[in-house]
Amino acid sequence: MSSTFTLGVIGGVLTLAVLFEMLRRQRLREKYAVIWILVVGITVLVAVFPRTLTAAADLLGVQVPANLLFFGAIMLLLVISIQLSYEIGRLEERTRTLAEEVSLLRLQHERHHGASAPEVPDVVERGEAPPDDPGTPGTLG
Repeated sequence: MSSTFTLGVIGGVLTLAVLFEMLRRQRLREKYAVIWILVVGITVLVAVFPRTLTAAADLLGVQVPANLLFFGAIMLLLVISIQLSYEIGRLEERTRTLAEEVSLLRLQHERHHGASAPEVPDVVERGEAPPDDPGTPGTLG
């Protein structure tokens, strides 16, 4: 067994273990885990069958197989960066919308209860039930 084979297989197994643990603890969503599992599969495939990379490089006309590997890795990271940028933009828009809705609800609450109404507790702003309220979490009344 070559060191490349051993390193690739050990790296793949460790990465899969980390992925499944993150999934189990709900720290990683399934849609992202699929991408990383595919990356691990390709990595292990190339480690177990190194001629696969050479054959792919020959097929695509790349002289050095390592260049194909680096190009593929760079393109993968670019696609993941674009996807995460999209997700961040979507979440920023959602956060802005929610902040506007909270502001409108506060304004409506102040108009309904007058300026002398007590401040809304901080726990309600975070979506939690107040400690003395056995009601549903996140409800105002």
